[in-house]
Amino acid sequence: MALWSSDTPCSCDCFVSVPPASAIPAVIFAKNSDRPRDEVQEVVFVPAGTHTPGSRLQCTYIEVEQVSKTHAVILSRPSWLWGAEMGANEHGVCIGNEAVWTKEPVGEGEALLGMDLLRCGPCPPSSCGHTRSLGLSTDPGYSLLQARLALERSSSAQEALHVITGLLEHYGQGGSCREDTTPFCYHNTFLLADRTEAWVLETAGRLWAAQRIQEGARNISNQLSIGTDISAEHPELRTHAQAQGWWGGQGTFDFAQVFSLTQQPVRMEAAKARFRAGQELLQQQQGGITAEVMMGILRNKESGICMDSGGFRTTASMVSILPRDPIQPCIHFLTATPDPSRLRWIAGTLSTVDTRRPWG
Repeated sequence: MALWSSDTPCSCDCFVSVPPASAIPAVIFAKNSDRPRDEVQEVVFVPAGTHTPGSRLQCTYIEVEQVSKTHAVILSRPSWLWGAEMGANEHGVCIGNEAVWTKEPVGEGEALLGMDLLRCGPCPPSSCGHTRSLGLSTDPGYSLLQARLALERSSSAQEALHVITGLLEHYGQGGSCREDTTPFCYHNTFLLADRTEAWVLETAGRLWAAQRIQEGARNISNQLSIGTDISAEHPELRTHAQAQGWWGGQGTFDFAQVFSLTQQPVRMEAAKARFRAGQELLQQQQGGITAEVMMGILRNKESGICMDSGGFRTTASMVSILPRDPIQPCIHFLTATPDPSRLRWIAGTLSTVDTRRPWG
């Protein structure tokens, strides 16, 4: 396993296990959120709600259209912003996001943060016909479903994927992702999971590629990781790459190879070692992955997956069990505090959360 240096800046890691990689008939989701060390990350429950037609929703920087109904969600989020680092909804959809830098320029102007995209945001009907190979209906009724929120308005990982890509098309992504005045801007990758499958979604500006995970284990770590196994993509992804001179237009199209920076930032170089270490840890437990195994991976300091160095540290962690049997409840474990190696986890279902106050 690659070793981590305390002088190397790091960031988030997400993991998912889909049967038969799981030891039980369940999808298991996990994430460490690595953020500025003095930033407070809180766990909050937002109940399902109904909203006035035509009302507006204030996200971290911009307003978007609100929708008539939203699902109940539990979120682990930096206290200063509206979105979330990770979370789950009442239908057993879990999402985690991570920073990534690509050949596409990062926008510092105010737009939707990846953490806003994770939590919610409507996708206008006019922008919802661009998804390839998702197998989703495009009739007018389904187009209305596009104006939904990712966790708050998705009943499956696939629907959440469609919502996020629609948001990217309509609003774009941008803005500083830290509270202080030092700019910290990036694009985003996402791991989306539900009771039956998972999706990896990687973005470059408004462009994106997605990979469907129907069995086995997968992880992401602050880098583009989708190569030639692309299940869905933005319709202009390849023509844009060809126009920029990044791809010749013939032969195999490798998304990560085409869109990754030639000169990687130190943070992304460090992510390569963390990504490989995460792969190894998952591989060692193939067929026997449980929530406890995932917690052990999130506590692993040798790899840098659990980190505390300089201005950044692991500020919060989450593990979720999403049973294949829809009668069984989804169980979510959250730390609500830094360093999962030192502290106990809070466990519960969305139906057992006290809605009067944050968890933890």
